[in-house]
Amino acid sequence: QVQLVESGGGRVQVGDSLRLSCAVSGRSFNNHVMGWFRQVPGKEREFVAAIRWDTALANYEDSVMGRFTISRDNAKNNVYLQMSSLMPEDTAVYYCAAQTAPVRIMSAKFYDYWGQGTQVIVSS
Repeated sequence: QVQLVESGGGRVQVGDSLRLSCAVSGRSFNNHVMGWFRQVPGKEREFVAAIRWDTALANYEDSVMGRFTISRDNAKNNVYLQMSSLMPEDTAVYYCAAQTAPVRIMSAKFYDYWGQGTQVIVSS
């Protein structure tokens, strides 16, 4: 059974940093894509960043470019999202997701597995 378990969310101040972790178990996602999405109430789930497990090639949503960094640890089977210079508009539930076929990596509906989410609140 595939499991993605996020951790690391919390309440921080504007300008602070936070690192989210996603522990992957149940299968190998080599050659596949891992993504981070976020969602606020009443809005659709929004792409944040994605990384290819084999090459570490990463893509970012424009508003987080230069502030967030996605990475993976092959040995631990973990994916991370390092977030810095956090702003109130970064407040959301953040989800880790996995694709079994790398296509339309910025679209949530093309991801096959999802974690339960972790809340990030940025206070001004």
